[in-house]
Amino acid sequence: MTIEIIRDALLWCAVINMGLLLWWFLLFMLAHDWMYRFHGKWFSLSTEKFDSIHYTGMALFKIGIFLFNLTPYLALRIVG
Repeated sequence: MTIEIIRDALLWCAVINMGLLLWWFLLFMLAHDWMYRFHGKWFSLSTEKFDSIHYTGMALFKIGIFLFNLTPYLALRIVG
């Protein structure tokens, strides 16, 4: 496998993951009440706790994208 293939794969992984993160954010913002009711069937959470869990999840997901997709991609761009 060449550096170019790995670099392209990392870039596409980052693009797909950012799309998933955007989808999650839009769903959370536009269908918040529906998501809260849907998850409320299984878990008894306050609205504040529900929001905090989702914002934390989105933040960790974004950090993961930067750490595991974009940083290696940029390193390979610099090296090769």
